[in-house]
Amino acid sequence: MRIVLALAFALAAFATLSAQTPTVIPAPPDVAAPPKEARKTATGLATLVLQPGTGKDRPRADEIVTVHYTGWTTDGKMFDSSVTRGMPATFPLNRVIAGWTEGVPLMVVGEKRRLWIPEALAYKGQADRPKGMLVFDVELLSMPTRAPADVKAAPADAKRTASGLAYRVLQPGAGKLRPKATSQVMVHYTGWTTDGKMFDSSVVRGQPATFPLNGVIPGWTEGLQLMVEGEKARFWIPDTLAYKGQKDGPQGTLVFDVELIRVD
Repeated sequence: MRIVLALAFALAAFATLSAQTPTVIPAPPDVAAPPKEARKTATGLATLVLQPGTGKDRPRADEIVTVHYTGWTTDGKMFDSSVTRGMPATFPLNRVIAGWTEGVPLMVVGEKRRLWIPEALAYKGQADRPKGMLVFDVELLSMPTRAPADVKAAPADAKRTASGLAYRVLQPGAGKLRPKATSQVMVHYTGWTTDGKMFDSSVVRGQPATFPLNGVIPGWTEGLQLMVEGEKARFWIPDTLAYKGQKDGPQGTLVFDVELIRVD
C-alpha cells in the first residue's frame, strides 16, 4: 500500500445522484457581492462564517484537506459542486487557486464558510475556467494527513490484546457483522509512523481499499476482526505485528485510523 497522489480541484467523474441531491444548487442571495458583515483580507478575499466549526486546529497552506463545496459565478450560475456529486473532494491547498489557499486556512474542522474570491485570486482570465469573481460555500470536513494527538503512544484508555496490539474505537459501527481472518474487506484508512509522518492513505487517494485480511500485516488481520461494519477505530501496531524491520516498509510501531466499510 503506497500513496499515489492523484488529486485535482474538481473530481473528474460524477457520482450517481440521489433523489435528495439537486443537480444545481441555487446561488445564495449575496452571490453578486459580499455583504457588509463579511470580513475582507488585504488581498481582496472576503469571507463569512455560515456555521461555526467544532475543531480547534486550522489547516496549513500546504496541507491536504477534505471538503464539500459549491461554486458560483456572480450572476448566480453554479459551475462546480462536490455536493451534487455526493462525494467530498480531497486535495493539497497549495495546488489550487490562491483564494482557496488563503481562505481555507481561516477555517476549523466542521466550519462552513462563504468565500468571495476576486479574479486575481481565482483563474485570472484563463480561457477554459469560470471568469470574474467566484463565490464558494465551503465545509471543511477533515485534514486527513494530520497525525492524531496520541500518535506517539496508545493512551491509557486504549484496549490491548495479548499480542501487543492496542486499539480505540473512534466511532461505533451500525453493523453487526465482524470479518473473519479470511474475509475480504473494504476500508478507508490512514497510516502514520509514531513521529507523525503519514506514509499511506486511501482517504487521500479518494478510493477505499479492498483486500483479504489474510494478505496484510498481522496487526490488520487481528485488529479488523474486532470491528463491525461502519466502525472507525485507531490501531497502534507494534513492529512485530507490522513489517518486522523490512527495508521496504515503514519502521517501528505504526498507527492506523481505519473505517470498516464492508465485509464480503
